[in-house]
Amino acid sequence: MESYFGAMQLRNSCKVFKQQKLVIRIISGAEPRASCRGLFRKLEISPVPCQYILSLMLFIIDNPNNCQTDLEIHGLHTRSKNKLYIPVANLTSVQKGISYSGIKIYKSLPSNILNVKNDRKLFKNELYRYLLNKSFYSVKEFLEFSRDN
Repeated sequence: MESYFGAMQLRNSCKVFKQQKLVIRIISGAEPRASCRGLFRKLEISPVPCQYILSLMLFIIDNPNNCQTDLEIHGLHTRSKNKLYIPVANLTSVQKGISYSGIKIYKSLPSNILNVKNDRKLFKNELYRYLLNKSFYSVKEFLEFSRDN
């Protein structure tokens, strides 16, 4: 049942994103098939996937008790002891959950943004500017870009 609702949410968010791009083209007077990436930047409007990433990251830093660090898991004082632990998950439904995908996205953030995680307002502003500048069209695109850089 959960996967059905997950699929429905994905379909609905895709529809909203398509509508958002349509409105962006109308506002800017662009051609119907024109790329919207530059238009999002020009109008300073975040694409739906970037809004999702921002909301998810704010949830992660606002609720640190929902996440465990590497030190809490294995008890070893290593260089990554303070990094968030990604739980092992083989089920797709678990991988799409906040605990898994949120931490995976969090660990993919640029270091200059992670360095200000203790100042919520600065974290939010830095992340918003980063996402607006890149105008990612999906979480997958964000993760691939982060992995390559």
